[in-house]
Amino acid sequence: LWPWLLASSGLSALIQLVTLPFFPDSPSYLLIQKGNEEACRKAIRKLWGEGDHQAEIDDIMKEKVAMTSTKTLRVLEVIKERSLRWQLYILMTVMTTLQLCGINAIYFYSFEVFHTAKFEEYLIPYVSLGVGLCECLSSILCSTLIDRFGRKVLLWGGYTLMCSVLALLTMTLSLQHQFFWMHYFSVILIFLFVIFYGIGP
Repeated sequence: LWPWLLASSGLSALIQLVTLPFFPDSPSYLLIQKGNEEACRKAIRKLWGEGDHQAEIDDIMKEKVAMTSTKTLRVLEVIKERSLRWQLYILMTVMTTLQLCGINAIYFYSFEVFHTAKFEEYLIPYVSLGVGLCECLSSILCSTLIDRFGRKVLLWGGYTLMCSVLALLTMTLSLQHQFFWMHYFSVILIFLFVIFYGIGP
């Protein structure tokens, strides 16, 4: 079954490969990058149907003017620019915490935790698949929550809950030889950690 599951990802790639040549280019790309207004109008008609789309073209033209008046900075110029210093610090902090939050360790050790929890050998890959599905579903849920609560709340809440789950997981893994039910609690915590990771960071 696993070879078929792995091969299924190639199916979506094949569908994209066959259908993409029939999709029109982006109108903004055609007008801003290529400077081809006629191709832009043609793409807009293909996407939105016949009609007067001059307002959309005017918006794209305003965007083009705004882009030409904005200076493109090199990496060193971004680092030296004082007005961008705080944004850079925040970006570096978020990316660093994302790498060091523990999700890679969870994925790496989850197989061992599932094995210790006395799951049947043939069931462990499906439980691991469930972990991946949890991350996928929580990421979809995050896209609906971000408009309501904002990115800051989700980041703080996600990291706080992930820290709590990691502390509990450390405790359950330490006590798993003393209490038989600790194995199952560890499995639940792994699922919770992945859900909080998908919703937060």
